[in-house]
Amino acid sequence: MNRNTFNTYINEADFRGLFLMELGWNKPKGNPRLLPIVIDETEYRFICVAERNGLQVVVVDVENIPSTSLARRIDAQLRKQAQDYIAIYKANDRDGHHAWIVPVKNVDKRDLVSIEYESPSKADFLLQKLDCITFDPAEATTIVDVKEGVHRAFAVNAEKITKDFYSGFKKEHTAFAKFISGIDDNIAVKDNRNKQWYASVMLNRLMFCYFIQKKGFLDGNVNYLREKLEWVRREQGENRFFGSFYKEFLTRLFADGLNAPQHDQDFIDKFGRIPYLNGGMFDHHQIERDYADIDIADDAFISLFSFFDKWQWHLDTRVTASGRDINPDVLGYIFEQYINDRAAMGAYYTKEDITEYIGRSTILPFLFDKVAKNSGSMEKLFASGGWVWNKLRESGDRYIFDAVKQGFTPDWRELIPANIAIGLDTTKPELLERRKDWNTRTPEPWALPTEIWRETIERLQRCESILDKIKGGEISSINDFITYNLDIRSFAADLIAADDPPQAFIYNFYDALRSVTILDPTCGSGAFLFAAMNILEPLYYDCINKLESYPNKSEQTKAALNEIKAKYRSNIHYFIFKSIILRNLYGVDIMAEATEIAKLRLFLKMVAVVDVDYRADNLGLDPLPDIDFNIRCGNTLVGYANADSVYADHQGDLFAAQEYHDTIEAEMNKVSMVFKIFKYYCPLNFF
Repeated sequence: MNRNTFNTYINEADFRGLFLMELGWNKPKGNPRLLPIVIDETEYRFICVAERNGLQVVVVDVENIPSTSLARRIDAQLRKQAQDYIAIYKANDRDGHHAWIVPVKNVDKRDLVSIEYESPSKADFLLQKLDCITFDPAEATTIVDVKEGVHRAFAVNAEKITKDFYSGFKKEHTAFAKFISGIDDNIAVKDNRNKQWYASVMLNRLMFCYFIQKKGFLDGNVNYLREKLEWVRREQGENRFFGSFYKEFLTRLFADGLNAPQHDQDFIDKFGRIPYLNGGMFDHHQIERDYADIDIADDAFISLFSFFDKWQWHLDTRVTASGRDINPDVLGYIFEQYINDRAAMGAYYTKEDITEYIGRSTILPFLFDKVAKNSGSMEKLFASGGWVWNKLRESGDRYIFDAVKQGFTPDWRELIPANIAIGLDTTKPELLERRKDWNTRTPEPWALPTEIWRETIERLQRCESILDKIKGGEISSINDFITYNLDIRSFAADLIAADDPPQAFIYNFYDALRSVTILDPTCGSGAFLFAAMNILEPLYYDCINKLESYPNKSEQTKAALNEIKAKYRSNIHYFIFKSIILRNLYGVDIMAEATEIAKLRLFLKMVAVVDVDYRADNLGLDPLPDIDFNIRCGNTLVGYANADSVYADHQGDLFAAQEYHDTIEAEMNKVSMVFKIFKYYCPLNFF
């Protein structure tokens, strides 16, 4: 498809013609109008314009392109009618302003990826991706094939984008450190550990500011930092600013703005409306306390902001027509790459697929076991033949991963090539001769990458065996999900989203979510913590939605929902992320830089789900929580010598210090009680 043809379709918003005439999709079956979706009294009427093997293309007219948080709320209802889809939002504010939003499975979690363009002239990036979702009308495809093409087109190539960003960031970091003065200036910059560390601190803070300014949290100005730098430089020496941008503006923005609950009129006149963030991120850093005369030349910020302005800063997995989008995950990558001496300390970066696998294989069985151990109705639900395992028995092959099912059908033995099928019967003679072709490469549609027939047959037989066990009710323990490598995440989500879940099950599952604690003793920049968060967050959300849907709520359910209403102002997603970060996640790392990055990423996760409300106090943002207790710098193998050393390690104001002291005391009491019980019941004289 040439550019002119593409432009015509986009100009006319003729997505039906685009998919049917150009991309090889099919006309929708049945009524193309989906049931209306209502969010906050706004109705969204989706129309299906095309489909391919069940994956639907739906279009809706909207007043404004939905924010990420709103798109997620719409997705929660839309996926009940179209589990797999491409949703195209057409904004009424101007012609040609569209957003394509697609749910993409990213390491077994559902992400919403969007491509937004304001006019056809800015849609080149989308045009480049259409080849992946173009099919021959006569080609035999399956839903797996179509999903693979769609996901390949819309998957965020985060690795390439992040590497490109890091390449420039590394140069900027090196240059930025040279402009810092007041930190052991007698030591060469490349050998000055504290100066290098402070360069990282400042760049982390400024990247955080770039993320939140793009959402409008800095005086509603998406170019706030760059414009304020230019303003300060213009006003220098005119009874307003006599020093550098760092000393005269940034230090006040950090300490008196982002880290202060109240702003006087003089501050507002100069800095505009700035939210109070709390969280300690912009409090005086240890280096700032140790070196009182730090200064950074304006040239450092001129160069840095010029580099930052080349990128699209998003707090979500959005893709725009520029193809230069970065999200907070870049912070973890930068840390793991830049702090390259971690390998010498025995520390290595664990990729997302590994962290997700370990997370789901430990957290979810723990949650199920905790729910199952509750007395009364839970015992019946989890008994062999109970509600939980009947749901599994009725599921067919839903929880067998697609990779295991590749090429599998109930009659696969009759469909595979005869020269391969002849070797299936092990009771007949000349087995080696009959299996002489089993070491040859397996062709499509049977094969996984690099697979030979011997491996394919073994996988298909295992798939068949597991399916028989599911249908026969032989799997009646949550640990069997790990043994047989079943999709435990989808199983948990389906139980919660079922039409008939007992209210007691949902409440107990939600209660288990609130109480589980997850510790990464060498957390680095938070890879495992974020894997855990990605597992917990959708379960929190689905449980809360289900609890709210019951017409006759139990007293326990009412109490849980009342707590939710009392503890959040921004939105339910903010409450969920805040609850997970404070209640569930704990991390320790020996490197202070690692814990700073981990905290920064957790804070950005909360800010990401809040939209600016200029009419509300603090721009609609709840102050970020203090997570110094959850994420700590320390040596996990050694720890603290006594309680006094724990208390002394906290920096903050009087109220924060008292709250921290009370938290430590409560945790110490728990540990002390466990110690006493163990000592009392221990039959051996260990003490």
